[in-house]
Amino acid sequence: MDELNVVDSNGTTLVDGDAVLVIKDLKVKGSSMVIKRGTLVKKIRLTENEEEVDCKIEGSSIVLKTCFLKKK
Repeated sequence: MDELNVVDSNGTTLVDGDAVLVIKDLKVKGSSMVIKRGTLVKKIRLTENEEEVDCKIEGSSIVLKTCFLKKK
């Protein structure tokens, strides 16, 4: 099995359980919810895709692109 190399927008390696900051306002598809810039997201989970992480924001499970995240 190949090792995933998941990195944030600055090239910092991310691992399961990291806390990240959102660096841009993001609209959530299929919802009126907007994730504001500066939102702290705790306990991320890596996915099979190096460019995406799974997390919970306001009780909703959401997949975010790593290019919009910065490690805390």
